[in-house]
Amino acid sequence: MARRTAGGRAMGDMTIERMDADTFLAWCTRQEGRYELVDGNPRAMVGARARHDRIVVSALVAFRRALAGTPCEPFSGDFAVRIPKGNIRRPDVTIDCGATDDDRLFAQTPTAVVEVLSPSTRQIDLNVKVAEYQSVPSIAHILLIEPEVAKAVLFSRTSDGRWSMESLIGPDAAIPLPGLGIALSLSDFYE
Repeated sequence: MARRTAGGRAMGDMTIERMDADTFLAWCTRQEGRYELVDGNPRAMVGARARHDRIVVSALVAFRRALAGTPCEPFSGDFAVRIPKGNIRRPDVTIDCGATDDDRLFAQTPTAVVEVLSPSTRQIDLNVKVAEYQSVPSIAHILLIEPEVAKAVLFSRTSDGRWSMESLIGPDAAIPLPGLGIALSLSDFYE
């Protein structure tokens, strides 16, 4: 049996076996740092640059204000989204509209996810993660935000279950989120 870290490299006496989602979530509670589960293997997540984190914090604040009084609530990248094929992802922001349970480790009814693009994960976010998020039946919106300029791409599930894509450019661009019953402005994320 190969000795490897959560990312698959050799490290001391630590051995990580392939995991299912429930085993992974329990395992995460005993780890330092954040991990995603990809094809049964834990993958360590790297930290973010200040610009990236500022956008995430602004998004959390904007969603918290806009969703006040609704059953929906924004969560940080510490909160997990279960993908139907077994992966566990941790979007930068997850909007969960499920029942409240303070002990949950994952979104019960994820309705929207936000990823702030970064050079190291850009291709995975644009290709792999978008497809995975689209496979989650409750997700109505996927927002991908550029960190350097006021620009984003919004994927929205239409009433017939298909996905539309809209490019948002400039700080005054409106972000329509009918699945949440709100609309935001791109400038809300670049404060």
